[in-house]
Amino acid sequence: MLELTKKTLENVSFDPNLFRKELFKALRWLTEPADIKAFKNWCISKFGKIYPSILSQVFLKTAR
Repeated sequence: MLELTKKTLENVSFDPNLFRKELFKALRWLTEPADIKAFKNWCISKFGKIYPSILSQVFLKTAR
C-alpha cells in the first residue's frame, strides 16, 4: 500500500489541492506506525521544497 500511495502522490503533485486531498487519504490508509513514519520522511524529502505548508498542516492534523 505504501508504494501505491507514493506513486499516487507523485502523479498528483502538479496540483496543490489534489495533492493535499490524496495526502490525507494516504494517511487514512496507512495503519502501521513504521509505515507512517517512513511515509512522512519520504514526503518531506520528496515534496518538502514544493509543499512545505501542506505537509506540515497534514502531518500536524494526523499526528499519531
